[in-house]
Amino acid sequence: MTDARGRMETEPADGWAELAAALGRRLPPDVAPAFDPAFLRSSVRYEAFVYRLVLAVLRESGLAAALAEPGTAAELVARAGLDPRPALVPIDWLLRYLAGHRAVEPAGSGEPRRYRLAGPLPALDPGPVRDEQRADDPSWLPAYALAETVAADYPAFLRGAVAGEEVLFSPRRFRLWVEYFSNANSLYAVNNRVGAIAVTRWLPAGEVTIVELGGGLASGAVAVLDALAAGGRLASVREYRFTEIVPAFRRRGEEVLRARFPGAAFLTSGRADMNEPLGPQGILPASASVVYAVNTLHVAHDLDATLREIHRALRPGGALVASECIRPWPGQAIYVEFVFNLMETFRAPRLAPPHRPNGGFLTPEQWRGALEGAGFADVRFLPDIVALRAEFPTFYVSAIGATRPG
Repeated sequence: MTDARGRMETEPADGWAELAAALGRRLPPDVAPAFDPAFLRSSVRYEAFVYRLVLAVLRESGLAAALAEPGTAAELVARAGLDPRPALVPIDWLLRYLAGHRAVEPAGSGEPRRYRLAGPLPALDPGPVRDEQRADDPSWLPAYALAETVAADYPAFLRGAVAGEEVLFSPRRFRLWVEYFSNANSLYAVNNRVGAIAVTRWLPAGEVTIVELGGGLASGAVAVLDALAAGGRLASVREYRFTEIVPAFRRRGEEVLRARFPGAAFLTSGRADMNEPLGPQGILPASASVVYAVNTLHVAHDLDATLREIHRALRPGGALVASECIRPWPGQAIYVEFVFNLMETFRAPRLAPPHRPNGGFLTPEQWRGALEGAGFADVRFLPDIVALRAEFPTFYVSAIGATRPG
């Protein structure tokens, strides 16, 4: 977290090593090394970078001027001449995010919440933060490149002049995603690392079939299969089915897996849309020992329906393992949402309160409610983010496990 001047106000007085040690004492021994001093330092620095980009978007979109007087998100969108269809959810997030940084402040206590500027907005250049990161740990730079690229088109997106999907996924942006969804990108790799640990922990005994949904560019699959090999369990994998809906991603992911595991007879791949029934797509009822997904299920259009389909695809006693960015507290604005709020699938799913009250990321309680409502049992988190969040409120990474009873 940074303050309104962009300073890293949570930088520990006793140093990053001490903070990592304190966190490590609360994490399982196999998870703790992923959150070393370099990761924690880089995470706080990236937050400062995103904050500076948000300030620029605020000015360039006309919202800074609109915030001179109190307004709700809808009022501010109208006042700034933005298109409410794409802009309303991102602006609501932006206001909550800036309130967390004390750059804007609530005006009154009613609902919907009204906000106004807390004072003059600082002029903060994101460039020096990027330069610090490059000198300290350049593995994070793909995340910087993605956020900065998106920020340049954000005002046009808020005005409705360009679709968010065009900003994010036009062919000219493919290289950004290759570098972002990579185990060489430390910001993203931590999701794959924690997810792989969870799969190795929760893999059923005996021969197994693993189905990965939303496999993207295969960095999650590589992490899981490497972890299983290191733990002596790869020989028990009868089939690892890598699926992805985006053709370019799927082709690239298939190439990565063939290169990493040449001649592996257990590897299969294909298209699967988690928003459609899985059986007609070849993922038959009671066929999977594990259904695995990394940062995928939160963009399901109808999460309840998707979870029911996964439940149906699992064998009795089989496990769903989902490595997700978790929202520790309801309404908490998380910096990675700055980019992904441009996706309609992220910001505008079918809502189902209380467990699906918003698009994007969910709290542990919301995940538990959704999973239990779909028939799952033994819902658990690795690491236990519920136990962590009071002391570490900006810890967002966890794998979710749940079992199909039987």
